[in-house]
Amino acid sequence: MDRSLPEHPIGPGRCGGRNGHCARPGRRYIPRSVGATIPDARTDLLIRCRTDRRLADGTKLLGTLSGQPQGVYEVEVPAKRTRPRRTAHMQVRYRCVEIVKTAGSSPEAPDSVPLYLVEANKTGYPGKDPICWRLLTTIEVSSLGVAKGCIQWYSWRWTIEEVFKVLKKEGYNIEASELEYARSIRKLCLMIIETVIKLFLMRLAYASPETELSADRCFSPEEQAFLDHQITALEGKTDKQKNPYKERDLKRYTWAIARLGVWKGYESRRHPGIITLWIGLKHFKAAFEGWQLHRDVSTR
Repeated sequence: MDRSLPEHPIGPGRCGGRNGHCARPGRRYIPRSVGATIPDARTDLLIRCRTDRRLADGTKLLGTLSGQPQGVYEVEVPAKRTRPRRTAHMQVRYRCVEIVKTAGSSPEAPDSVPLYLVEANKTGYPGKDPICWRLLTTIEVSSLGVAKGCIQWYSWRWTIEEVFKVLKKEGYNIEASELEYARSIRKLCLMIIETVIKLFLMRLAYASPETELSADRCFSPEEQAFLDHQITALEGKTDKQKNPYKERDLKRYTWAIARLGVWKGYESRRHPGIITLWIGLKHFKAAFEGWQLHRDVSTR
């Protein structure tokens, strides 16, 4: 299944409903006792569906959306490895379903749970990586806009996981911090979020060349001057190994950070990821401190 789905605007509050609610995109597939996992009335669940579950009327879950789509839209699917960039024509279907309790469900689970099933399915694509998402949610899906909002919310799950990558073992490894109190861990996470925002700004600048982002958002004038020296050292002999961005904007310096993170620098390859940028930023900070120390000592 392809993860490349669009982001659709959502109105105020949650999807067409009550303000103050929280939707939890689930990483796992729908559990056997989903109704028993909702913590409170302020929380909604939004979970990927894989199993063709039995419904209260005796039919199967995945067969309920075989009719005409309630809406269609287009989304640009980025290139990935051997897959070229393309425009996907998506069909959206949704309806209310009632899933019955199975033999493996917990004893506290209700006999049946009313949920909403949302499907986003690409049509007319013969490739091996079609886009097809089926989501189950406790959010009342009463219109096409709400259905698209659920798709957008679920697409944010990978962004959330990338934040976790930086926070956990691949990044700062906060689980090894040995902090005793929860409030201390919370403060540490808030300090790390500043770096996370910087990483996402750099990735946005590089992945979207048409987006104009000033380098001042992430780097001071002194850091930019140091990175200009680094770019000279990081560039190769051929044109493909040189920094393609000459203007002093964020894309130019993101290229340098990615190269410090052991990115090859070829534009034809995939763009640098969050962890590559984090490694490069870590090396940059260490080198910049050494550069400052050398400059201060050598001018005395």
